[in-house]
Amino acid sequence: MNYIGSKNKLSNFIKSNVYAVVGQDLSEKVFCDIFAGTGIVGRIFKQEVKKVISNDFEYYSFVLNRNYIGNHIPIKNKEKYIEDLNNLELKEGFIYSNYCKGDVGERRYFSDENGKKIDTIRSHIETWKKDNTIPEDTYYFLLASLLESADKVANTASVYGAYLKQLKKSAQKKLILIPAEFEINGNKHIVYNTDSNDLIKKIEGDILYLDPPYNARQYGANYHLLNTIAKYDQFIPKGKTGLRAYNKSKYCSVNTVRNEFEELIKNAKFNYIFLSYNNEGLMPVDHIRKTMSKYGKYDLASTNYQRFKADKDENRNHAANKTEEYLHILEKR
Repeated sequence: MNYIGSKNKLSNFIKSNVYAVVGQDLSEKVFCDIFAGTGIVGRIFKQEVKKVISNDFEYYSFVLNRNYIGNHIPIKNKEKYIEDLNNLELKEGFIYSNYCKGDVGERRYFSDENGKKIDTIRSHIETWKKDNTIPEDTYYFLLASLLESADKVANTASVYGAYLKQLKKSAQKKLILIPAEFEINGNKHIVYNTDSNDLIKKIEGDILYLDPPYNARQYGANYHLLNTIAKYDQFIPKGKTGLRAYNKSKYCSVNTVRNEFEELIKNAKFNYIFLSYNNEGLMPVDHIRKTMSKYGKYDLASTNYQRFKADKDENRNHAANKTEEYLHILEKR
C-alpha cells in the first residue's frame, strides 16, 4: 500500500542501526512496533526475534498486522477461499450505496462494480465468521487481502481524504482479491488495537520501535474508508467525503505531543528504544534529544528520504521533495 509514513524504503536503514546497537543475533529478543501502521517494520523483524508485539489504534491497521504479524502458520484451503470470494455474484451494499456514484450518489471512491464487489466479499467473509466456517486466523487473512486489493483500485490520490472527480486508470480496473501472504515461522506473536500510551504500561520487552504521527494529519481521517471496510458497521457518513467518527491522536497536536511522548518514554519497560521522526515533525530534534537523554544513553542517526507525495507526476528527484529522516536511539537506564 502507498501509505503516509511507510518505512518500507527505510527498512535497511532501521535494521542496520538496530544491529549496530543491539547486535545481529536477535533470536531471544522481544520486539515491539507500537505505532505499526501497515506493519512493515514488524514484518522485517518477525523472522529474527522471539516475539513481535504489534499495535496500532486504527482498526484497518490492526487487521493488516493481525494477518502479517499475528498469523504465523499456513492457512488451510486459502486458495479455495480466495477463488470462491472472487467468483461471487455481486450485490449492492454499504460501500456501493455511500462511496460510489451509482444512480444517485456523488462520492466516487470506487467504480460501481468495484464497490459492489467490496460489499459482496466483505459480507461473505463476515457470514463465514458467524457460521464458524472459517477460524480467526483465516478471517483476518481474508480481511487483509480485501483491504489491500480494494486499495489498489481506489479512486484517490493515495489517501482517502478526498476522491477524484473522474475514475483514474487504476480505478477502472476490476478488483481481484489477491491473497495477503504472510511469513511462516515457529514463533507466536501478539497484535493489539489500542492506545499506545495505555499499552506501554502493560507490556515489556527488549526493543521498542516508535513511529508515531509526526504532523497534524490524522490517520483516522486520511484512511477512514479502510476502517469502514474493515469494520463494515452501519453509520451515517458525514460531509462530502463521507467521514466516519474517529479519535484524534494527541501526537498530531503541537499542544499535546510533547507530554504524550515523554510519558511513553518514561513508562517504557524496554532496554532499547528507536524513534523514527523526520525534520518536519511537530517535535524539534533538540526537544527529542533532551527528553530521551533524561532516561539513558542517547544517540542519533539520519538519512535523506523521499517525501510522501500523492501526485505521481511531480518531479520526485527535486530537492524540495527530499526530507531528512532521523532515528533517535535510546539505551534506557
